[in-house]
Amino acid sequence: MLTACVEPFPPFLDEVKPMLPRHWEELALNKDKVPLDPQYDEYLRRDAAGQILLIVMREAGKLAGYFVGFVAPGLHYQSCLTLTLDIFWIAPEHRGQMGGVRLFKAVEAEAKRRGVDRMFVGSKCHKEASFLFERLGYERVEIYYSAWLGD
Repeated sequence: MLTACVEPFPPFLDEVKPMLPRHWEELALNKDKVPLDPQYDEYLRRDAAGQILLIVMREAGKLAGYFVGFVAPGLHYQSCLTLTLDIFWIAPEHRGQMGGVRLFKAVEAEAKRRGVDRMFVGSKCHKEASFLFERLGYERVEIYYSAWLGD
């Protein structure tokens, strides 16, 4: 059975590194131009500042998925503590077990515990997950576009 809970970020970072290429391969855009190259030091800095919200999904103790988001006052609304999705992923072999719902219910619970007023999440258009957010009652508020400007 899939479980979702808060875990400390530094040990998670070591554990997730071998899984990140699978996540990147499935969801990244412009893979031929943009290699997977996370700023691990920046993640650790933000975690030390209390700005990372991490929920880890496990099955029988094994890493099955995760949510990483940033908690900070809104740049336009400094009195509104905001959680902004960085990444989330559930390994394909663990999908279809209501894991996404469990994951985001745990995210919401931890965000509320930390005093978050509002959260923003998103779905990749080429790997749609909007059904999950609609099921959870989230409101569609924005659509992002991308253009490659490099060589």
